[in-house]
Amino acid sequence: MDELAWLDAEKTSGFYMILPMDTSMANVRTDVRMTYDNENLYLLAECFNYGNGQHMVESLRRDFAFLKNDNFLVFMDTFEDQTTGFAFGTNAFGAQWDGTMYEGGKVDLNWDNKWTSVVKNYSDKWVLEAAIPFKTIRYKKDLAQWGINFGRNDLKTTEKSSWAPVPRQFPSASLAYTGTLVWDEPPPAPRSNISVIPYVLGGVSKNYEAGTKPVYKKDIGGDIKISMGPSLNLDLTVRPDFSQVEVDKQVTNLSRFELFFPERRQFFLENGDLFANFGYTDLRPFFSRRIGLGVPIDFGARLSGKLDKNWRIGVMDMKTAKVNETALPAQNFAVLSLQRKVFKRSNVGIIYIDKTSLGYHPTGADSVKGVYNQYNRNIGIEYNLASSSNLWTGKAMVLKSFQPTTGKNDWSYAGHLQYSSRKWLIYGQAQYVGENFTPEVGYVPRRDYVKLNPQVSYYFFPKGGNILSHGPVVNSTYYFNTRLRETDHSNILSYFITFRSKATLNILGQQDFVQLLNPFDPTNTGKDSLVVGSRHSWNTIGIEHVSAPQHLLTYTCSLRYGGYYANGNLLTINGDIGYRFQPYINITMSASYNRLSLPQPWNKMNFLLVGPRIDVTFTNTLFLTTYIQYNEQQKNMNINARFQWRYKPASDLFLVYTDNYYPGPLAVKTRALVLKFNYWWNI
Repeated sequence: MDELAWLDAEKTSGFYMILPMDTSMANVRTDVRMTYDNENLYLLAECFNYGNGQHMVESLRRDFAFLKNDNFLVFMDTFEDQTTGFAFGTNAFGAQWDGTMYEGGKVDLNWDNKWTSVVKNYSDKWVLEAAIPFKTIRYKKDLAQWGINFGRNDLKTTEKSSWAPVPRQFPSASLAYTGTLVWDEPPPAPRSNISVIPYVLGGVSKNYEAGTKPVYKKDIGGDIKISMGPSLNLDLTVRPDFSQVEVDKQVTNLSRFELFFPERRQFFLENGDLFANFGYTDLRPFFSRRIGLGVPIDFGARLSGKLDKNWRIGVMDMKTAKVNETALPAQNFAVLSLQRKVFKRSNVGIIYIDKTSLGYHPTGADSVKGVYNQYNRNIGIEYNLASSSNLWTGKAMVLKSFQPTTGKNDWSYAGHLQYSSRKWLIYGQAQYVGENFTPEVGYVPRRDYVKLNPQVSYYFFPKGGNILSHGPVVNSTYYFNTRLRETDHSNILSYFITFRSKATLNILGQQDFVQLLNPFDPTNTGKDSLVVGSRHSWNTIGIEHVSAPQHLLTYTCSLRYGGYYANGNLLTINGDIGYRFQPYINITMSASYNRLSLPQPWNKMNFLLVGPRIDVTFTNTLFLTTYIQYNEQQKNMNINARFQWRYKPASDLFLVYTDNYYPGPLAVKTRALVLKFNYWWNI
């Protein structure tokens, strides 16, 4: 801090409190300085202590959970459009946190790029110094000011604060509430930037169930990133490999529908909102996990970013290889997303998805293995509402699918409107999905329905005591077929309490009704099925608790008990307990127990899902993660261990070991070991 650049730099202070309450200045003092040269934007943040107690962090792992760490973050609106931007920061021990911003306040932490930071701890404060290269971020040429805000989370005082005031019901990242960074002269003009990221890989795997010989894998491939303008990027990939990606967290599936598992592969995640956020969580026309999961990807390209202040574009094209074992042909996946800003913060978007089977002419022998459509196409348009104050948000959307067997009712319509004030959250959503609406590259777990989902929450704020806020939540979901006959519904009445320590407690009662439209095994074990048209209703009570995050020992627990299908009963207990030897080791044990009491032929069944996750962060560039999962429903035990060394910014070496076992007697199903090395090379 005694360097001349920081002594000359202007200092800003006087942060505003967001939580526990947004009506005063922050108690915790934070001072910030910024400066720049032709290459980098520099930031210095002094985060002063308030009271006694050590700093709280999960570990030194990158992209930590914001609310579980003492941290400092900066949010930059580099186009001053209040919808997109970049975020950077660290926790109190120096773990980095970075991402691209979208939809005016959400941060995609899967974005990863080159920048440098160092944290030092003193008796009265911790200090962050960061250098962010201009070529790492995208910004409008000759723009004399940016929107900017700084956020601070201090777990000892349970205080969240920001430089520019933000209402408590919104995240610190809300770009509708940034301050202004005024340049004495515009930052250096964006320059062309090309990055080549090759990888080499070696590995071995063996399928013990099939009794086959070990398969040795040697591969080489990589990505190229080309800057096409101030905020437009072209990504090219050849023979991409995602063997280092963390395994999915397993769940016990007692539902009638396909489960959703999030995308974890890096290539599909950067600027992913342009593709993946079209629609709703249960109505996505595009879901990238439909591409190349278990099928080799030959090559792909993606152009994404901003064309100017008002237009954003996303274009993706991926080609997958042929799989002889299932007669799956080589396929091409093309996606176009275009977004136009309207009014101050709203936008209109269109999306087009094309899945084509290349040179596919199935024979009689192929039809035994599987028959696939020649093509499947979807087109849609949506309007996203965001008021200038963010009090009102909403969406209206229309989708249509096309395939060789197209019939009627291949449309989908959906929309919602939400009002968020300090005391009220009022939400209403409606969906219509036709029986022939078919998005093969999307995620739509059910079709031929009309859905209505109203929700109302109200919050009381006591003036003192241990409770920060409390209030009732009413949430209803009703499903009808497209002839408007009710098929199922769920009504939930809960009371949600937030303590000043940031612990939460939720008490609920739930009433469910289902009329089955297809045969359904209520245990999902293949034992037997309930018949179509049978009607089932039951009631459930439950309690959920999340502990305060500022302790070394943290936990969550959830208990629900009530009826189930066929006049049965279901007890569900979920929870996890974690302990951190900060900042180096974070151990979490997760468990899920389901006890079903049903008539014959199912009788009583117990499903246990349990396993620890062990995170060891030797430094903020050297990590070891071990994940063990025992799934009684699937009769499987999984071990996944991943060692990562970030030897240079954005360049890594991975060593990954994976095992799958039969739990009893303990016998190996499959085993794999992979070593992968990549390097980020700027031209």
